[in-house]
Amino acid sequence: MSKLPGNAGVSVLGDKSLEFYRDPVSFCRQRIEKHRSRVFLCRLLNRPTAFICSVQGMRELLCEKSNLFLKDPTDLMTNMYGDTVVTTNGEEACLLRLSLTSLFTGGCLESSNDYITSVCERCLKDLSLSGNPECVYSAFKHLGTELVLGLFLNVRAEEQPELYKEIVQLCTEHWHGLISAPVNVKVPLWSSGFSTALDARDKLMAIIKDKLENDTQGFVGSLRSLPLPDSSSASQHLLLFISALIPKALASLLTSFTLELSGNEQEKMRRRAIEDPDYLRGVLLEVQRLWPPFIGGRRIADQDSTLAGFHVPKGYGAVYISQSVHRDPEVFQQPDSFLPERWSGRNAGHEHFLCSFGSGARNCIGVKLTDVFLKEACMYLLKHYDWCLDPPSQDLEYKWLPVSRPANPPTISFTRLDPTRSDRSDTS
Repeated sequence: MSKLPGNAGVSVLGDKSLEFYRDPVSFCRQRIEKHRSRVFLCRLLNRPTAFICSVQGMRELLCEKSNLFLKDPTDLMTNMYGDTVVTTNGEEACLLRLSLTSLFTGGCLESSNDYITSVCERCLKDLSLSGNPECVYSAFKHLGTELVLGLFLNVRAEEQPELYKEIVQLCTEHWHGLISAPVNVKVPLWSSGFSTALDARDKLMAIIKDKLENDTQGFVGSLRSLPLPDSSSASQHLLLFISALIPKALASLLTSFTLELSGNEQEKMRRRAIEDPDYLRGVLLEVQRLWPPFIGGRRIADQDSTLAGFHVPKGYGAVYISQSVHRDPEVFQQPDSFLPERWSGRNAGHEHFLCSFGSGARNCIGVKLTDVFLKEACMYLLKHYDWCLDPPSQDLEYKWLPVSRPANPPTISFTRLDPTRSDRSDTS
């Protein structure tokens, strides 16, 4: 057992939260180089914290020792969403997951396919119509929003446009307040972002409760019939599932996909992805590996333990950094290169080494639904368009918080494929 390299400094003065949140990737890269270790110590949120940037450390934290490292009960997510499958610990988390799993697997998952297909077609069919470059992140965020509100709340943009717009606006206010300072202040003509978020949450909860009381179809109808711990649990989970977080994560991955496969030089890769499902799977895994939508996650040590051979005392934080874990050279050769072939070669069967959506028993409950949606959306793009950056030279430097994407939203021009060419692809 070794001592964590680095130091936590003194309380408050030694805190590195601002530096970390300003640029988490550079923050970790510099310390990995300085300490020559992918696990190191720093002070985050005024708590001594082990930063985990290796596959081994991540697997121990989220899988083998997940019962020793718990979700923080004071976390902002808990304050904003209540006790959900994401925020609870121990037996409560297990029971919630057991109850909800049926909604994201088997027949329920299959029943979503037709709606996913229809949303992709409706939102993506006109990308080339204007003849102008598209801000793809915004277009894909709109696509993701239609998806989650239709699937989880039975509110579809084409059927209930006014209600749809109201919910989108409330979700946006809720999200922006969630990532602002948690200060609940109201004065005449002004209120804090956090206060606005709380108001938006109350309005969203009223809509959700009305849906749960009166809608017997789809996800809403199935959710209210589950054996959940109390009457508020279904509402809290629906609030989580329709939050702006999910569309932003989907938009992040689709944006990275289009950027990686952009331009004439990537035409061969696009055509191969249409014809070979295993290759498309490798492309999507590689997009997720290099450009994970979330920077990572945080736990608190419930007792003295170790991670990757380093001692982590009780009460310390432990943060896994997905971008760094995914570029661990011990596991991924040429870690900074986009190589879809690695997933049918050296890294075949290593999907569990990715942690974009967590890992182990507490991974994202909707990861299979996300996978179905991404494949459908990407296949639609591949079969119907060629695309390239427009203008060709753009600053594609990523920002990583709160959701990863280029800091300057990229614009892409789409060219509709010849229908006969598309038809041949459809039958291949």
